Amino acid sequence: MADPDRPTRWHAPRNRAEFQAQLDSGKSEFEAQIRDARKQFEDAQERINARTGRNLLFAIVFGLILGLSMLFSLILVKQLFLIVAAFLITFAVLELTAALRHAGREVPRIPSVLVSVATLPIAYFLPPGGQWWAIAGAIVVVTLWRLAEHIPPSGRRPWEEVRKDLGAGIFVQLYVTFLGGFSVVLASQDRGQWWTLAFLIIVISVDVGAYASGLSFGKHPMAPRISPKKTWEGFAGSAVAAVIAGILLSVLMLQMPWWFGIIFGLVMVGTATIGDLTESLIKRDLGIKDISSWLPGHGGFLDRLDSVLPSASAAFALYLIFT
Repeated sequence: MADPDRPTRWHAPRNRAEFQAQLDSGKSEFEAQIRDARKQFEDAQERINARTGRNLLFAIVFGLILGLSMLFSLILVKQLFLIVAAFLITFAVLELTAALRHAGREVPRIPSVLVSVATLPIAYFLPPGGQWWAIAGAIVVVTLWRLAEHIPPSGRRPWEEVRKDLGAGIFVQLYVTFLGGFSVVLASQDRGQWWTLAFLIIVISVDVGAYASGLSFGKHPMAPRISPKKTWEGFAGSAVAAVIAGILLSVLMLQMPWWFGIIFGLVMVGTATIGDLTESLIKRDLGIKDISSWLPGHGGFLDRLDSVLPSASAAFALYLIFT
């Protein structure tokens, strides 16, 4: 039996005006709760961004989109991975050439992109040696193009500057096109799509492990002059995540012994960390925070591929050695 003396928070409205007042009160209370929740979320995001230097929510969304596109292309028809790789390398080359031009290096943008994309089908359909010939041809084309730009009087620069421009153009092809091309070469091998998928998953695990561990326990900077946000605690977390992922993928996906997963994980954590530090060093030398702003609050495509580029060549080497 209900207690008549117990107060209640809601009672039946006596008229329309009282009913409307209750609706307005409930609406105001709900909106206030939404504002409080949003403010708490934004405050948490700001603390995370200040600690790690990146937008966590956008990182997760972009990682899912990129990961799913690679997953479906490799599993369904692995030739589709060429399209995904071409898309990523196109934007990475555009970003790096634009950053170099901003720093005063006259690197041909469109020719650099065209030869980069052209090397991918060569690397995929020809034997592994074809990639070396393709990258050599790409370097020759970019070099000759830059020299041709120097011929008209309007394009003349001191030879020392032209020499630096040529070196920058070669660097773009070696750093992005050549290293990224190993992922395509690996995918073209027998069961290579599973090896490609495995090394990508491990690299993602390295990133997630470093992010979570560094955010929670990071106190000791690993390379403060190059990347102030990277800590030894984050590196330890990335190593643990990489080894666990390596063992699981070796046994369940690659049909390799469990101990190979330890080797796979440790090699990937080493190359991914080197790739991350290398790109940070490039940005430091160019005097920029992000390679581009195409991914709002998250840098550019190259900022997300820095760990993948050297890891692709290491994964291909492991494939050749152990299979």
